[in-house]
This record gives sequence, structure tokens and C-alpha cells, in this order.
Amino acid sequence: MHKIYVCPMHPEVNEAQPGQCPKCGMALEETISSKPQEANYTCPMHPKVQEKSPGQCPECGMALEATKPTKHPEKNPELTDFKKRFFIGLLFAFPVTFLAMSEHFGLTFSFLSDSVSAWVQFILSLPVVLWSGLPFFVRAWTALKNKTLNMFSLIAMGVSVAFVYSVIALLFPTLFPSSFRNLDGTVPVYFESAAVIIVLVLLGQILELKARDRTNSVIKSLLNLTPLIVHRLLEGKEEDVPIETVVVGDQIRIKPGEKVPVDGDVIEGESYVDESMITGESVPVLKKEKSRVVAGTLNKQGVLVIKAKKVGADTQLSHIIEVVAKAQRSRASIQRFVDVVAAYFTPIVLVAALLTFFGWGIFRDNQGWIYGLIAAVSVLVIACPCALGLATPVSIMVGIGRGAKRGILIKDAAGLEILEQVNMLILDKTGTLTEGSPKVVEIQSFNTSEAEVLQLAASLEQNSEHPLAVAIVDAAKERKIELHATSEFHAITGKGITGRLGDKKVGVGSKAFVKELKIEPSDPTRPISNDHTTVFVVCDNQIVGMLGIKDPIKASTPSAIKKLRQLKIDIAMLTGDDIGVATSVAKALGIEHVFANVSPIDKHAVVEGFQKKGRIVAMAGDGINDAPALAKSHVGIAMGSGADVAIESAEITLMKGDLEHLVDSFALSRAVMRNIRQNLGLAFVYNAACIPVAAGALYPLFGVLLSPMLAALAMSLSSLSVIGNALRLKTVFRK
Repeated sequence: MHKIYVCPMHPEVNEAQPGQCPKCGMALEETISSKPQEANYTCPMHPKVQEKSPGQCPECGMALEATKPTKHPEKNPELTDFKKRFFIGLLFAFPVTFLAMSEHFGLTFSFLSDSVSAWVQFILSLPVVLWSGLPFFVRAWTALKNKTLNMFSLIAMGVSVAFVYSVIALLFPTLFPSSFRNLDGTVPVYFESAAVIIVLVLLGQILELKARDRTNSVIKSLLNLTPLIVHRLLEGKEEDVPIETVVVGDQIRIKPGEKVPVDGDVIEGESYVDESMITGESVPVLKKEKSRVVAGTLNKQGVLVIKAKKVGADTQLSHIIEVVAKAQRSRASIQRFVDVVAAYFTPIVLVAALLTFFGWGIFRDNQGWIYGLIAAVSVLVIACPCALGLATPVSIMVGIGRGAKRGILIKDAAGLEILEQVNMLILDKTGTLTEGSPKVVEIQSFNTSEAEVLQLAASLEQNSEHPLAVAIVDAAKERKIELHATSEFHAITGKGITGRLGDKKVGVGSKAFVKELKIEPSDPTRPISNDHTTVFVVCDNQIVGMLGIKDPIKASTPSAIKKLRQLKIDIAMLTGDDIGVATSVAKALGIEHVFANVSPIDKHAVVEGFQKKGRIVAMAGDGINDAPALAKSHVGIAMGSGADVAIESAEITLMKGDLEHLVDSFALSRAVMRNIRQNLGLAFVYNAACIPVAAGALYPLFGVLLSPMLAALAMSLSSLSVIGNALRLKTVFRK
């Protein structure tokens, strides 16, 4: 595992060493990559910030976070540092506040004059402002150097105004007009406001760091799915070795209750394996000789011996972790709106604070300037846009993590966002609507035997992984038909294959394949049933037989189709099969839009056709021939059991390849986008309501003027409310 560091507010900032975000000044957070790669650090609020070393985000001052999590993460250095600063700051801020507020509670100290009390407050507040609050001033200065303003700019300005004003009032009271002074000639100071603001903001940052850490819980649970020690078999002897030493080809024994350490094939034993942590499916799957197992799954009963096929960063689990970690740092397009608002927000707040100060000073007699100062500081502090900046990223992180736990692998936030808008869903038939494990149910032969027809077809198809090819080969094996080696293998994409079997030129494919070979099909004496896929077998430019193959509809498909309709999504089916098979499946499922005998290019054209009609199109498929259509669609959805190229072409992968999980992905998309809008609503309503209150809008009616201390507390609570709302997404699939 390779450590990298990232800023929590600028996820694009990635570094190889711990430190501070160069853009916002926050401490970088450690994470890992499961495979060697260039370290990358980013800010959780500004993903465009990408750095090679940890540091602070130049835009918001938050510490950069590594884009990949660690299996054994060290303590968050920023959290440790903030805790220390908080407790020391609290130790000094408490007596400062006590001295400042004692008169309001009827407490007086004869030995402590107002002047002496002010000096004590000054001395006690120095370590709070200059040491505990130092990270906020550093971040504000970093942002200023980069010609940006952020939430720490407002905090630093608010604290500075209160503190510097108080220092001048303490040292040079005669500079102030008489209306500012007390009867003894002293000027009121607000050291307690500066100190308490620092302490409360630190508290808010600590709680926020802890809450953000919870959003990575799925990644951490995935990282802990693989064991540290494995039982490797060497020359028949078992030895316990670290998982890092396992290489492809090693034989590994997995005992009951142990987790599968690598991807591999079972070579001995039989057991049920719980794959819920990968697929989201709770029912254990029977594994026996030649079965495939993946890292992170749990062996329930018997003992298995497997041969390692993929280890380390190449395992399916590592791929999931990489994709989820990257997706959690990606940005939804709605964030662009937030960025535009944030760009104007801080300058607007500064103007509002100035108007507040001068408004109180000009239009109110006596203590107007004092009230104006207090109100201006409160406006600067309470308007901190932290909640606005976190509104989208935390929802994306929790939602994508929740999807991964359910077996829904989402590559980026944009795909999740667009999925909510989809109103046209195009489904491939084989492997998506159907089991994808077809069987040969009928054989017709012309001028030869059925056995020879099957032998020709299976010999040619034995090197293919296409579901129909597997069905043909399995049928030959069941009948114990010997297969022969072929040469000059050639595939006609989406139609069929050709090759040589000895001195015979053999071809296997669809009706379109036969036409491309310019062979006229003869009328068969016994037609293949319409609900079967017909495969033609050609030998030396003559059709020698036909295979009827049937692929059963998945048990979960009818229910899933019904639920998709309830979501007001139109459904179309694409298939390379002939119209009879396509119509049979579509009729059984109640699908109106049917496209049969389509090639990969045709599938791409169908997607494009719906898009030209203004539809937002999602395409779900699992084969190589689905890749062009998946890439063309607004959202590509790949079945996890399908071809790697289909998965790579898609924005969303359903690890179990089940349409029920497709329904779940739509539900997740809608829940995440609804949650983001709620968060943005909370942030906007909070600022719209609190800034006028902080400016003193309620004072004329109720005599209420919000103190800077309460403003700091309210600012911290607003961020926590956004994070807390995002964490509700963890319950999206609970029934």
C-alpha cells in the first residue's frame, strides 16, 4: 500500500508527503493507493485543486486529503493538532470570558479594576489568538496570496477586527471619542469575542473532521476485507505468509470463516461463499472446482484451495476501492453553480459587514459605533461559507460509498447526477434481461448428423467467451463430443466467426452472418421456435445445420421492469437475436420498444436516435458489442458479470449484474441529488436568515443583537447540519 495525502476541501490537491494544502492551508490527510502511482492530494471542497504533496488548499485553506484511503491509517495530523489547539485555547478563553461577562452576572471584584481586568484579558487571549487561531490566519493569508477569499478570510478578519480594536482601546483609549468610553475613561474591549470565536471554530472543525471521517467508512471497511496473513501451500506443505508475498499461481488454502485474500479459481474443495460485500447480494454462493472467487468475500463452511489469478492491485476488490475513492472526490455539475455563488459570496459578506458597521455608527447615537463593530464581526463570522462548500462533496462521498456497499460501483459524480434525469433506459437482452447462460435446446442438421453439426460449431467456438459460444461448447461436452483445434480464426463483430477445421472452412453465426457470407439459407424442414436464438453452422459455404439456443429470463427481471416503469422511465430492448426471440422476451416483460438483429454500430445508432429526440438515455449491457452504445449514452450501466471493455465504457457497474440493483442505482441517484439540494437549501436559508440577524435586524423590535461568540457557534453548527444530513444517505437502502 502506498501513502498519499489530500486536502479535505480541495480533493484535487494530492501530495506524497504530509503537510499543508498549498491552496487553503489546511493540513493534508493521509490515505493510500492499493497500487503504485503518482501521489495526488486534493481538497474536499475544491476538487480542481490537485497537488503532488500534502499541504493546504489555496482556495479555502482546508488541509488537503489523499485521494486514496489507507488500510491502517495513522491519526489525522490536522485533527490531532486542532484538538491540542482547542483544549489549550479553551483553557485560556474560559477565564477571559469569565472576566468579561462577570458584571452581567452581578459578580464584581474589588481588587480588579476595569483597566486591570482588560490587561488580564489581553494577556490571556494572546495565546488563543496568536497560537490556537494561527491555522486560520495562515489559511486566510494563503488565500489572499492566491488572490482568493474564503471562509477563513472571514474568520480571520472577524477575529482580527475584534482583537486589534481591543488592543488599540486598551493602549490608546484617548484616541476614541467620549461616546466610546466608560465613566472611568476606559474603552470596552472584546478580547473574549476574539478568543471564544477561535475556540468555537476549532470545535466546529474538529467535529467536522470526525464527521467527514465517517463518510469514508465504506472505503475503510472494503480495505479491511482482505486478511493480512494467508495459508499458502508449497509442495504440499502449508505456511502462513503475509498477503503482500502472494504471487499469481500460488495455491492458497481458505478455511471456514476466513476471507478470500486474492482473486482465483477453486482447484479443490466445496463451500458456500458470502459475496455480499462485493455484490450486495446476501445469499451465499456455492463454490466448487473451477468456480471463481474474488478477494474480500467470506468462506462460510468448507475448506477451499484456490489458485491465485489476480493479486494486490489487480484484484477486483482493489479496483473497486480505486474507483470508489476516485468517484468520491469527483464533482457533480451542480457544484459549478455553488462555485459561482461562492466566488461572489465572500466579497458580498465583506460589503455587508462594512454597511453594518457604518449603518450602526451613522444612524444610532452614543454607542452606535460599538454596536456596529460587534454586529460587523458577527456578520463576518456567521457568514462563513463552509456549509455551502460542503453541501455537495459530503453527499457525493456518502452516496457513492453507500452504493459500493450495495454492489453499485459508480465511477464519478457526474454519472450519478445524470442518472436522476434519465427518462429512457435501453437494455441489452442477453446477460442483462436474461441469465446470460443460454443452453442449446434444439439441433437441426442438413445432409449430416446432429453430432457433426455440434462438433463443428463447438470446435470453432471453444476459444470464445461469448455466452452463446459457452452454451454450444457445454452442449458438446455434455454429449461427450470430441473437439478439434481450429486455425485462421476470424470474428465478424456482432454477427459470427469463421475458421478452419482441418481442410474444412467453418462458420458459426446469425442470419445476418450467413447473408454477409453470401450464402442463401435453405428452408429448414423443422423451423426453430421463435423464442429460441438460431445459430447457423456453415461448412465449405453450405449451411449444414442450425442450433436453437434459449436464454431464460432472470427471475428478478419482471419485478425490476415494473419498478422502473413506476419511476416513469421508458424502456427499450436491444439484441443481436432475430425478431422472433426478441419479440418473445419483450412480450413476456411488457417492453414496447424492441430492436432486433442489431450490430454494435446499430446499438450505437439506436442510442443516438433517442438522444436526438431529446431523451436522456441510459444504456445497460454486459458484452463487448455493447461498449459503443454504453460510451455513447448519457449514462452507461455495465453488468459486473460482463466483459471488461463494457465495464470500462460505463459510468456505473452493477457488481451482481442484477436489474434489481439497477433499480437501486436509480433510487440512490435520486436520493443523493435530493440530499444535495437539501444541503444547499440549508446553507442558503442559514445565510439568508442569519446574516440579517447578525447585522442587527432584530434589534429595533426585540433588542436582540447577536454576539460574535454565538455567531461562531451558529457557523459551526451549520456545517455539522449539512454533514449530518448527508450521513442520512447511509439508510437509503434500509427497509
